Amino acid sequence: GNQKATHSENSQGKKSQHAEEAIFYMNCRAAYLTVLKSSLENIKSKEQLCLVLQQAGRNPSQKTINKYWTSQTTSLNFDDFCAILKKEKPATKNELLEAFGKIDTDKAGYILHDELCKILTTRGDKMTWEEVTSITNQADFNCSGKLDYNKFCELYLTTTEQCCKAARDRLETDPRLRQQHFGNQTENVSEGISLPVSKPSPRVSRKTDHKLPKADSRAPSRPSSAQGSKASTSTTVTVGASSSRSTKLIVEPDTMKEWQRAQSKGCFYLEEDGEIISHKYRLHLPQRSAVCVTIRPFNIPQAEGKSCHWLSVDTALFILKENETQENLQLVSFTELQNKEVFGWRGELGAGIYWLLPFTTGCRLRKVKTQITGEAKLVWRDEDGELALTKEFRAALLDIFETIDLDGNGLLSLEEYNFFELRTSGEKCDQEAWAVCKENFEMKKNELTRQGFLDLNLMEANDRDGDPWDLWVTLLSLGYNKALEMTEACPFVIDMWAERCKPRIKAISLEAGGSQLSRAVCRSVVNKGEPKVLDGSENIFIYTYRSGSRITSVIENKSENKVIIHVNNEQSKNCLNNRGLVVFAVEVAPKSMMVSQHVMALNEQEEWIYSCVHSLV
Repeated sequence: GNQKATHSENSQGKKSQHAEEAIFYMNCRAAYLTVLKSSLENIKSKEQLCLVLQQAGRNPSQKTINKYWTSQTTSLNFDDFCAILKKEKPATKNELLEAFGKIDTDKAGYILHDELCKILTTRGDKMTWEEVTSITNQADFNCSGKLDYNKFCELYLTTTEQCCKAARDRLETDPRLRQQHFGNQTENVSEGISLPVSKPSPRVSRKTDHKLPKADSRAPSRPSSAQGSKASTSTTVTVGASSSRSTKLIVEPDTMKEWQRAQSKGCFYLEEDGEIISHKYRLHLPQRSAVCVTIRPFNIPQAEGKSCHWLSVDTALFILKENETQENLQLVSFTELQNKEVFGWRGELGAGIYWLLPFTTGCRLRKVKTQITGEAKLVWRDEDGELALTKEFRAALLDIFETIDLDGNGLLSLEEYNFFELRTSGEKCDQEAWAVCKENFEMKKNELTRQGFLDLNLMEANDRDGDPWDLWVTLLSLGYNKALEMTEACPFVIDMWAERCKPRIKAISLEAGGSQLSRAVCRSVVNKGEPKVLDGSENIFIYTYRSGSRITSVIENKSENKVIIHVNNEQSKNCLNNRGLVVFAVEVAPKSMMVSQHVMALNEQEEWIYSCVHSLV
């Protein structure tokens, strides 16, 4: 009886997931076809992107538009648009009221027109006087020179929903538009909902998708029917319980006792949109030498009862050779050997400059909604009324210090501190400001001590009279949640040994992997993986490669035309992929290759089966 009840609950859950997925893509298509003639037509300008987002109930700022339409962007397709909508959630009433509440410090429920005009014409996406006047002239939410922002928020949300509904109604009543389905599938009806595809995609075990490195790949995650496919191929890999972790000894054998060593720490940070950024490094090798390089999650001792979420995150390091320019780095190798949580590589490198690019698949470092019972307290006042840091916050700050102290010398240099500043505030501290820090906070050899770092954060709390807002901004940007658990970051440590010379590792930047890393990941799989030709299509290759505890598949399109590949993992068991979807579709540009997916075991203590069918739509 219990089994039947559980099965029924699972079935209902899957139907609910199907329904949510169907509604989401119906709204995507409705908005897209309000601006463009076909879902196969591309967005060709910032203005078009803004219009389509507005039709989908979003109100994008110029900063948001610039995030997706960079100087390299020439067009975005429907799948790119769907991916953007998954990241850019519509504003809720609580979020809007909270934003207005920061202006209305008296909590009166309204804002004076003069004050509103000053803010809207001088901050953020600056509006013109005429645009502000058009808002303040609306009688629905204005009276006696004041804006009633509660009424404004209600009207804003109502208008947004009406806009979305108008787009959906137009889609339903126009037979021509109803045929504009991705991949030209015929429409199915399930559970009374008009589906955009014939087979909706249940999620795996997480609810948010992770954005793969941008590079040569475009990674739409919208499901597409395999029916009517021209060609397909299947791959199955069975991995025994815990056997994904190699027992090969890759570090510190007897032969390396006399080798010279360099070490640097770093961190993967999860962005709001699911993108992962990390430190990037330059390696200088003075002469040709045998080397060994490893990367592993950095184990910061945690207080009792606190879990180290990041220790299960997979890590890898790609070694690229710098040539005449940085534009076209050459892949030398990557850390494919595994010993528990350590990934490593041994080989020989010639003298010169190399780039070390850290990588994680995103299978385990991803957005997860968790229930936080209460917000941790950061500061308190002693009996004299003086502000002090709580024990829990001090512990978190000391952990952060360990993470951002890249060279591990127990002090923060200006360079190390600036990586922290760039991550938390987007700005850098110059020499003059650093000199001011030196006058006010404890330093040794012109580097900030742990106590100095704690005092710096206490000063920030004092500057806001105990308001922890800025402190929380810092913590959240470093991957902490409101319970002071690091859930959206993974600190790591890189070790390099060289036999004949002293290697030097220097952190250069903190950013997304970009095209260089994406190309390196694809190239590593193509070089090492097992290739399969899509049956019936001599120009489409699927490469599958298992490296330790993860499996990666890459699609190579050698044809002159773009192709859409349907990916189906429904036969996989005990698996977790970086996309968070069991069934999805990807578009591969002509003469290019891209990552289809990264897959890991959901539970490494049990056998897991990777079984995937790639089909040409």
